[in-house]
Amino acid sequence: MCGRYASSRRPEDLVEEFEVDQPMLETALEPDYNVAPTKDVYAVLERPPKGEERPTAERQLRVLQWGLVPSWAKDPSIGNRMINARAETVAEKPAYKRAFAKRRCLLPADGYFEWYPTEQLTKAGKPRKQPFFIRPKDQGVLAMAGLYEIWRDPTRDEDDPHRFRWTCTVITTDAEDDLAAELGLELFQRHRDGDSVFIDKEGNRHRFTGNPRGIRAEPDVPPRHRRGGEVGGTRAARGRPCGGCSSRDPATRHHR
Repeated sequence: MCGRYASSRRPEDLVEEFEVDQPMLETALEPDYNVAPTKDVYAVLERPPKGEERPTAERQLRVLQWGLVPSWAKDPSIGNRMINARAETVAEKPAYKRAFAKRRCLLPADGYFEWYPTEQLTKAGKPRKQPFFIRPKDQGVLAMAGLYEIWRDPTRDEDDPHRFRWTCTVITTDAEDDLAAELGLELFQRHRDGDSVFIDKEGNRHRFTGNPRGIRAEPDVPPRHRRGGEVGGTRAARGRPCGGCSSRDPATRHHR
């Protein structure tokens, strides 16, 4: 699963990178090197512009809340559990199938975090986990496949500009243990539930592969040791999560 990632790009850089037609932002988000569920995140999606008789879709950059709230939900707190959608069942699950059919998006990221067990044990006798930050070696943008939904808050008035809540989820799939071999982590497969799906510039879906080029995995370090916004303090550990990189492809084409 994907439970933490980093996002530090300026909106104007994302507009250029993803060839966005219309930024739909009230204000820019602050750089966040520990994006967690329920936080606001950037998303690239395609929607018809308002006010046109026969509108054609335009590519937009929006701010969404991470944790998808289905349109039929009675309580928005359900989104706290809807941070990931399995690619194998996303077209069937009631919470995701409508969004999968009509509301797909891309979630830009600098990289993401994974926790791997070490030989050290906690007081409870369980393996202590080491966080690793996984990112492109060229420090390019990762584009995570996602879905979004628009939930209407029944407690707000019709003219309330905040009556609609825009939320999203990250699509994940089965993980392979190639990165574990690169890092020498024998328990990798046992402790992994899934990996994020990434999109390349040709619109193809990727996950972990045997090719270690292009992606770096490095131990995470406390914020005070980060330099220039970069997470991680060593280049010793390397791996590849999926061949993902920056993407300029429409969100509606990220599955084939």
